[in-house]
Amino acid sequence: MRVVHGRASDPEADRDVTATLLEDAAETGVPSLRVWSPHRQLAFGRRDTRAEGYDAAREAAEERGYPAVERSVGGRAVAYTGTTLAFANARPVEDMRRGLDDRYDDAVATVVRALETVGVDAERGEPPESFCPGAHSVQSAGKIAGVAQRVRKGAALVSGCVLVADHEEIARVLDPVYAALSVPFDPDSVGSVARAGGEGDAEAVARALEDAFVGDLEASVERVGAEVD
Repeated sequence: MRVVHGRASDPEADRDVTATLLEDAAETGVPSLRVWSPHRQLAFGRRDTRAEGYDAAREAAEERGYPAVERSVGGRAVAYTGTTLAFANARPVEDMRRGLDDRYDDAVATVVRALETVGVDAERGEPPESFCPGAHSVQSAGKIAGVAQRVRKGAALVSGCVLVADHEEIARVLDPVYAALSVPFDPDSVGSVARAGGEGDAEAVARALEDAFVGDLEASVERVGAEVD
């Protein structure tokens, strides 16, 4: 497996790195993985951008020091504080019409296993009125992680976020954002590894996720950008 450490110079360049992983997996048949701490930002999904209150939501985020960005996948707004982790696992696929649910189930189970190694007894699911609500989530004392997926010919990208700490800060910025979008949100639904009593160090959690996704595969490690996780 190709393993990429670090982040690019800005959010747009970061997205390009991940997009390249998906393209390469389709072309070479070699899976790849990134686990990193994205730049501080508020990432809006496509449904958010079509909402009547989207401009107000962007303004609420930026007033609180979170630059607004738009991501190509679905889902709702997610805040990255600088300790929040993202992961992206590009997997070759022979038939893009098959395997969607299996990949989701595998990714959720992998995140749960990784969290166990940093002291969190997590399970699939999420509290009511969570941020970026979805069936493929992980919880323990609040929602800790969510998983998304994008499929193209030859490869699938299974990605997600994991909240390591800063759950109170994330709740504070998401509260007015979700209010502007008219999406139900309970600030107390926001969890984190630290809130659940686990290792609240982003580096330790990142390596736990990496180890869980790589498993028994042989890994070749490379780095991208000036900043390295």
